[in-house]
Amino acid sequence: MAVINLEAPFKERVANALGDSHLAPAVVRATDRMLQARHKAMNSIDGEGLRTQTRQMKEDVLRHLPDYLEQLERNFQANGIVVHWARDGVEAGEIVRGIGLQNGAKTVVKSKSMATEEIHLNHVLEQAGLKVVETDLGEYIIQLAGEPPSHIVAPVIHKRLEEIAEIFHEKLDMPRTMDPTEITSAARVRLRNEFFGAQMGVSGCNFAIAETGTICIVTNEGNGRMVSSMPKVYVVVMGIEKVVPTVEDALLQLQALTRSSTGQQMTVYCSMTSGPRQPDQPDGPEQVHVVLMDNGRLQMLERGYGEALLCVRCGACLNVCPVYQEIGGHAYGSTYNGPIGAVISPALAPEIARFKELPHATTLCGACRDVCPVKIDLPRLLVDLRSDLVEAKTNPRVEQLAIQGYVKAMSSREMYERGGKFASVASNLLAGLTGGEIKWMPPPLNGWTDHRDFPPFAKKSFREWWEERQKLRNRE
Repeated sequence: MAVINLEAPFKERVANALGDSHLAPAVVRATDRMLQARHKAMNSIDGEGLRTQTRQMKEDVLRHLPDYLEQLERNFQANGIVVHWARDGVEAGEIVRGIGLQNGAKTVVKSKSMATEEIHLNHVLEQAGLKVVETDLGEYIIQLAGEPPSHIVAPVIHKRLEEIAEIFHEKLDMPRTMDPTEITSAARVRLRNEFFGAQMGVSGCNFAIAETGTICIVTNEGNGRMVSSMPKVYVVVMGIEKVVPTVEDALLQLQALTRSSTGQQMTVYCSMTSGPRQPDQPDGPEQVHVVLMDNGRLQMLERGYGEALLCVRCGACLNVCPVYQEIGGHAYGSTYNGPIGAVISPALAPEIARFKELPHATTLCGACRDVCPVKIDLPRLLVDLRSDLVEAKTNPRVEQLAIQGYVKAMSSREMYERGGKFASVASNLLAGLTGGEIKWMPPPLNGWTDHRDFPPFAKKSFREWWEERQKLRNRE
């Protein structure tokens, strides 16, 4: 598999992804499987009703976000949880690093978390001398490979079994094998030792219940429970939009999440933590810390993209996206990829132009909106982003001039007709030289003819044809 340089220009990343003959088949195979499971799970109940109820609940959270966050903080503190507020990713990373160093942590075990990927927490902790171990199997594999995740739910979706076997051989000195059971067993042995030796556990948060002060993380491997209960210090990094009002709301979102992501009626593990170990309890962490992180989320609300904060991180929009299926996740060059990433990444960034290409990495087919468990209108948000990017003058000068010229031509009947006549004559001349279809056109039009023939314009315009037809009728 080709290695994608995440620092390379967007077009280069996409070209590298398209040039990898193994990438698209691997992604399509996995995403199709998840989509089929989702379809079955949602159709076994009133899926549309579930989507509607979950959206209504999440909208209520955003409308009353300060109130719910204050209630959550009060109940966290009443349960013995230490609450930290972080304005951005740098501050959140410093808080977690400080907690680790203050408690003499040497090894940190992590459960899968997009929030910590968002702030590059592993790098922050490693810079401070802490050993960080991802304990989700997929995350563990890509950590060994030195890569970021390429999917919100299935981080190693882009790799084939042969590649995973080679990674384990190179990094863990494991004999090459194509048996998934042997590979999984080897990872389990390694990770179990890390769990026993770790001083601090870190996770994200699928949702936190305001009325009880409870943290909930959803996993299929049980590693989340070990991360949250075995080390003496447990730290949660949570985006401020992850709060839900009640236990009933948490169960509602859990159903929407699991059915839409992996097609399960219920995930294997839903681990809930309401505070540190009490004196009469045999196990659990001695300290629990929660970092409530903004990192651009309030800015998203101000910019008019608050609807994207309804996202429950199920990955369904990635699974159905034809663009994602062709280029995979790394080509996006950001923590969040696929249709939701094309909205979240520029909307979260301090400057919207940082990920200016992503809103254009979509067909606007609407499939992402149709599968979203909270009915986020992603196509509309992507069009809004494109509009904002134009207003910010982030598109190339040549493109701006081309669009201005197009608008001017379309506003004048005379220019429109002359342009059509010129296109007809020129394209038919080229077609005559190449045998009926245009095989080559000069830049930038060669972007079309590099991959397919270009049909020549009609020799007569519709208006000319219509006038001739009318004259014939009048003669009759």
